[in-house]
Formats: sequence, C-alpha cells, structure tokens
Amino acid sequence: MASQPPPQAVSTNPAAHQAAVLQPQQPPLGPQQQQQQQQQQDFDPVHRFKMLIPQLKESLQSVMSVASQNFAHNTSIDNGPLFILRKSNDGTVQRFDKSLEEFYALCDQLELCLRLAHECLSQSIDSAKHSPNLVPTATKPDTVQTESLSYSQYLSMIKSQISCAKDIHNALLECSKKIAGKTQQAIL
Repeated sequence: MASQPPPQAVSTNPAAHQAAVLQPQQPPLGPQQQQQQQQQQDFDPVHRFKMLIPQLKESLQSVMSVASQNFAHNTSIDNGPLFILRKSNDGTVQRFDKSLEEFYALCDQLELCLRLAHECLSQSIDSAKHSPNLVPTATKPDTVQTESLSYSQYLSMIKSQISCAKDIHNALLECSKKIAGKTQQAIL
C-alpha cells in the first residue's frame, strides 16, 4: 500500500475564500508590509463593511434557525396531549436572545462603518472643493500637474483659510461674551 500525502487544510471561512478569489495573485510581502497592509484594511470602513457582510449573513441564518426551533417546540407543546408534562425550554429562548443580540451588534457595526465611510467621502468632497489643486512634492516631481498650485499660492490659500477661521473664532467669542453679559444682567 502506498502512503498518500496528508490532505491540505481547507478554509471554511467564506470571507477568506471570497477575498482570495477576488484579489489577484501578488508576490509575497514581507512581514512589515503585511502588517501595514492589515492595519490599513482595519481602518478602511468599506473593507470592514465587506468583511462584516458574511458574518451578518451567518448571524441572520442563526437567528432564523433558532426561531424555527422555538416555533416547532412551541407548536409541539400546544398540539400535544394534555397529560404530557409540559416542560419549559428556557435554553432555546436564551439562545434566540443571544443570536438576536449578535445580529443587532453586527448591524450596529455595519451602520458605524457606513457612517464613517459617508463622513470620509464628504470630507474628501469638501477637500476637493476648497483645495482642488494639488501642490507638487519634491519626492514626486514627475507627477506635477498643469493645474497644481505653486508653494507660494498654497501658502497664501492656507493663510486666508487661517484668517477666516480666526474671524469665525473671534465672532463666536464675542457672541458668547454678549450672551454671558446679558444673562448676568438678567440675574441682577
């Protein structure tokens, strides 16, 4: 009898399988590059959202199967003969509560990911609106665009933004002092 090589472990995680299928084959990264890539993916709300969807599907399946078991159990109790001792099955109810809590927790995480992604998008749009032209950097001189700002133009734009922020800050301080003065006069 010839010995067979040991079978390779197969991942049952659908998220890992989907990620492996969707990503093209890349050369192996060093440990530091892998760690940086993992950290970047952890902070990306869209990537986090995509990773939570399979977990949400599994959680929903769990909720439905536990609810089905509870319905079947309650139906058998309701339709059973009267002389059968009716036992309460609190373990199933607790499992249903637990699975429902897990489902809602995943829904909350997905909501936070979507809100964060929306906030990132709106900040990006605002950034493009208020500073549409890039400043060329010394490290990438080949990426200079014809519409890019010179450094002196960039500095003047930043100075005007700082001056506007100071004006708003001073106006808010003046308004708060007026309100505080009026409330003190009303107390006297």
